[in-house]
Amino acid sequence: MEDVDVAYKLQRFMKSQLENLTIALTSGVDSMEKYQYILGQIRTYEFILQEISNLLTKKELKDDEGNIIEL
Repeated sequence: MEDVDVAYKLQRFMKSQLENLTIALTSGVDSMEKYQYILGQIRTYEFILQEISNLLTKKELKDDEGNIIEL
């Protein structure tokens, strides 16, 4: 299995988890601590998903010859 395949599978899993957390948050929570905890998880998933997306974009650009000029 290629690294890119693993990254895409991880990305799909994290998007699913993010959706579940968003639903849980919008459905209502019973304490401010739980709200803050879920919000922190959502922010973390969003950050990691962005980093994976950035890495995949760089990988795709490197695979295409002539698109990246290394300094």
